[in-house]
Amino acid sequence: MTTNLLLRTATVVAICLPLYSANVVHTASGALQGTVSSDGKVQIYEGIPYGAPPVGDLRWKPPQPAAQWEGVRKAKAFGPRCMQARIFDDMVFRDDGPSEDCLYLNVWTPATSADNHLPVMVWIYGGGFQAGSPSEPRQNGENLAKKGVIVVSMNYRLGVFGFLAHPELTKESAHHASGNYGYLDQLAALRWVHDNIAAFGGDPAKVTIFGESAGSISVSAQMASPLSKGLFARAIGESGGVFGYTEPPPSLEASEQMGAKFAAAVSATSLKDLRAISAKELLDDSTKDKTMRFWPNVDGYFFPEHPWRIYAQGDQAHVPLLAGWNTDESTYRGVLGKAEPTKANYIAKLEDTIGKEKAEQVLKYYPAGDDEQAKISAGQLAGDRFIAYSTWKWLEEQTKTGKAPVYRYHFEQPPPMPTGEPSHGAYHSADIEYVFETIDWKKLAWTADDRKLSDLISSYWTNFAKAGDPNGAELPKWPAYNDSTGFAVMHLNATPAAAPDSTRDRYLMIDRMVRGRIEERTQAAKKE
Repeated sequence: MTTNLLLRTATVVAICLPLYSANVVHTASGALQGTVSSDGKVQIYEGIPYGAPPVGDLRWKPPQPAAQWEGVRKAKAFGPRCMQARIFDDMVFRDDGPSEDCLYLNVWTPATSADNHLPVMVWIYGGGFQAGSPSEPRQNGENLAKKGVIVVSMNYRLGVFGFLAHPELTKESAHHASGNYGYLDQLAALRWVHDNIAAFGGDPAKVTIFGESAGSISVSAQMASPLSKGLFARAIGESGGVFGYTEPPPSLEASEQMGAKFAAAVSATSLKDLRAISAKELLDDSTKDKTMRFWPNVDGYFFPEHPWRIYAQGDQAHVPLLAGWNTDESTYRGVLGKAEPTKANYIAKLEDTIGKEKAEQVLKYYPAGDDEQAKISAGQLAGDRFIAYSTWKWLEEQTKTGKAPVYRYHFEQPPPMPTGEPSHGAYHSADIEYVFETIDWKKLAWTADDRKLSDLISSYWTNFAKAGDPNGAELPKWPAYNDSTGFAVMHLNATPAAAPDSTRDRYLMIDRMVRGRIEERTQAAKKE
């Protein structure tokens, strides 16, 4: 009796002692040893395998469980980023380079005990589903973790490796689906978090998924998929939703046709041939033809039907949502191309693209009284078509059919630029450093306002992760986004404040045009 009591007491004491012995934590796959932040406040684990290497016969298959290991595995360096070309000049990586073996994730935790049960924030990076990695310095989770949350980030397959659909891949699939392997990687990482995060001091019932651009689109997609329900409790989207201006994602059949076209272009007559191509050669071949687009599709499995319908029917995850976008998501070039930004060129471009009648509707909300106003309107329209509308539509649908609070923001702070370079405004992706409080990784002329805003935004985000509400002591009040608040928007700038939406009518106009175009396509398809 006494011996058993002593054993039980020893077990309790062991659990209550600091979680990390020599910075070692035990997961379902084995023990991991990480590092500690310079101030000793955050335990860091990098390069944790959450799936088997998707190579050989596992190329273009859903991720399989990572193999278990003996002893203590070092988790002190980022795993390789997934195969990708050099697409975005602003991406700076700290990993050893791209590899097809890339299913790794990272954990930053301030917990000192498994009893801490801290909220968890799982980051999904952007890059157009073609590039990206959480090894970027601006996505370092250390400072967010110091605000009382655990931060997790993962790699997921990209481009032809992550989103190739093909009739033969569909045929071999137990779910009669192909493509969306990158989404399934994200899902596998969420399952890993659910099963393992308690060992790092986290609460699997308090997981927030957040992402930017393609990462934000991914958040909206995970909310739509029945496969991920129950794996997260809140969602944050930064510039992007699955509700695209041109109605992505495409059907499985359309994506299969693209995949078959690609296979023919590389003289592959079978899946065996495709899987035998080296990763580098496959990447090179997939990026030569700019008409080839490897993108998520409505596969019937991850997306059982089009996400527009999933949200309209209220079948998405009913979790609190915080989302928004930046002031300068694009430039006038997104509408005018190489043409000079004049009133005449702007009006002519609209009429040529959508017809005179629709152009007149657009000009009511994106006016062109003179050349300068035309330039501004063209930039606003380009940003809305590129990504703002899709984010707005996501917020709208969640407000209509969701059963949890919704919050909207508008990021308006232009970051400093290198000496001699003109400001690009609050450009696409400019918010990332502010969210993670990593602005100092860029040696620029940051101001006290930048630092104050970064602290504010990271506080809003972590408050939301803790309670499903961004509000907190000494922060400007952030009302929910709904009819009763005038669809309030939190303006994130040097003087942050919330106000009723002043741009609603223009998004309603775009929405009418998009829905009209969808209806036209639907009717045309029925006639065929």
